[in-house]
Amino acid sequence: MAIKIIHNKKTFSVGDTVRINYKIKEGDKQRIQAFDGIIISAKGDAEHGTFIVKREATDKVNVERIFPIDSPWISSIEKIKSPKTKIRRAKLYFLRDPKTRKI
Repeated sequence: MAIKIIHNKKTFSVGDTVRINYKIKEGDKQRIQAFDGIIISAKGDAEHGTFIVKREATDKVNVERIFPIDSPWISSIEKIKSPKTKIRRAKLYFLRDPKTRKI
């Protein structure tokens, strides 16, 4: 069964498409950058765990980023959409496989 991610009383699970607004510090300035993608993995308990978000960037290149759940740098997480069917896996690593492009 998939692990639930709880952030500011909102619940997310593996397979959801989310937008994470992340604070980035550059010198003495701060800005917020959005990272959209699918949650492919979650580990640890509900408060002190991590989760991996994968998105497809330009030219069919996949970008994965690991976020700690209790990070003070995450300003908000928004659920864009849920999967059409129930996800019964804890890790969706099969989404990493390249589908069409070969080098």
